[in-house]
Amino acid sequence: MSDIDDRLDDIREAAADFLNAEDREIGHVVLGVAVTVGFALLATAVASGAIGPRRRTVAQVRKGAAPVTERPRGAFSLVLPAVFSATTLSAVRVWNAPARPERTSAMILWAGAQAISAVWIAIRPASRGMQIAAAMTSAGLAAAFAHEARKLDPKAGKLASPTGTGVRLANLVDRKAEEAAATVH
Repeated sequence: MSDIDDRLDDIREAAADFLNAEDREIGHVVLGVAVTVGFALLATAVASGAIGPRRRTVAQVRKGAAPVTERPRGAFSLVLPAVFSATTLSAVRVWNAPARPERTSAMILWAGAQAISAVWIAIRPASRGMQIAAAMTSAGLAAAFAHEARKLDPKAGKLASPTGTGVRLANLVDRKAEEAAATVH
């Protein structure tokens, strides 16, 4: 029985370390998980619910373009949920950090980044300029959150910061998927 108790203690310690919840009450930790995950899910649901057929311009109709009714495909569509998950886990670590003004500003930046990303996903900008604006605002808010999170907890900052390796991996997966789709057996 002591092996099981030791194993459970190890799991609890690992979870507390991962969530940055060593000295926090369980209610505070559960509330933080509920708030961050709930907000991320709400932002995703709002963005997904707003995705519908896009009206075609006269020029597109003349060219025979069909309306866009499906969600984006490719590696980015697979990587995006993981990025949101990583920033949400980072936000849980920030939530559990000691109460300081930096924690409040980091949580506001995280909520703003989630909301702005959801708005951009829902709007689906078509022009290059608007797509650049969407990318810059989303990336800027995410970077600002990662910077503030790192001040409170280095692990939270690392979780929130995307890496070039992840982008390279996503591009590789996308290329391989396109090659596989083009192959006829």
